[in-house]
Amino acid sequence: MMIIRHAEHRDIDDIYILAAKSGVGMTSLPQNKEILAARIARTQNTLAGRLSKGERGYLFVLEDTEHNRVVGMSGLEVAVGLSEPFYNYHVGRQVHASQALTVYKTLNTLFLSNDHTGCSELCTLFLDPDFRENQNGKFLSKVRFLFIAAFQEHFEAKIIAEMRGFSDEDGRSPFWDALGHYFFDMDFSTADYLSGIGQKVFIAELMPRFPVYIDLLPERAQQVVGQVHPQTKPAFHVLENEGLQYQGYVDIFDGGPTLEAEVKNLRAVKESRICRVRILGQEDIDQESVNQPCRVQDNTNLDKLTEKSPASIGRLPESCLVANEDYEQFRVILINHHVDANSIELTLEQAQQLQVNAGSKVRILPLNSTE
Repeated sequence: MMIIRHAEHRDIDDIYILAAKSGVGMTSLPQNKEILAARIARTQNTLAGRLSKGERGYLFVLEDTEHNRVVGMSGLEVAVGLSEPFYNYHVGRQVHASQALTVYKTLNTLFLSNDHTGCSELCTLFLDPDFRENQNGKFLSKVRFLFIAAFQEHFEAKIIAEMRGFSDEDGRSPFWDALGHYFFDMDFSTADYLSGIGQKVFIAELMPRFPVYIDLLPERAQQVVGQVHPQTKPAFHVLENEGLQYQGYVDIFDGGPTLEAEVKNLRAVKESRICRVRILGQEDIDQESVNQPCRVQDNTNLDKLTEKSPASIGRLPESCLVANEDYEQFRVILINHHVDANSIELTLEQAQQLQVNAGSKVRILPLNSTE
């Protein structure tokens, strides 16, 4: 069975192996066991309420329980830029015009920005290539939205996601070679690694403070501004379907796009709902409570949610995420059968993995958008 939970210290060796497989461009997943162990510790300290807002973050792992092995991870930052500056480029425009010469030119520019300071962030999504099947990738990505929907009070009003930009098979970034290389005098992988382990002071010290004209960059570099790495395209489309959009911000190293959304507009916030557990083959311990109507998110009306598709009233589509409501011991599985409006039927094994009993509350979300 595949289950997602908070990262624990016992996962460090598996996480280190995944970091080695992630390659260049994953700034939040450096191949450094000390840094990765600190990331796990930060997750545990966040859950225990020991950290300030700017230091808080969560790391989730996808565990193959049959082989007792972590095969993927995804993360959340509560508020970026509060403990150290958060940089990106804003893609803007400047107009150059002369009436005397009848010239009017609009040119795209890159301007160093801290506009996303204080936003929550989706980060550190990586799945072992051997497990990129059976919707594991979507499961690993979308679990973060379900966690946000369940515990909105721990997050900011806006959420962002920096997408991995284009680099070739040798790990070279055309955007970096055309721009950053001249200011930092180091290769892309080195700058990327230093940023990933938290040594970001050099960015403020060395990056250009004036707008950079995109048209002055080599054509190959111009073409990758706002473009994602080929391996990142599926993740990009998943986030778009969850409500995030590109609003003209790109990464300062590889030019990859930053997506953003208001948390209140996320699909998981609008569509996730609470149901009671029924365990297959067992009599309900509290039949009356199990038969109570499902509670949807406070700002969502169940009738409005289901009236779009009359045939599906009272039922969710196949493949949905099911999570317990335990903040510190958050656990999620993916099931592939329909769910009644009032309750959800789980096998005993599924209930045990979620650490719930008959009558317990769980939060459910369709894996795919119904629109």
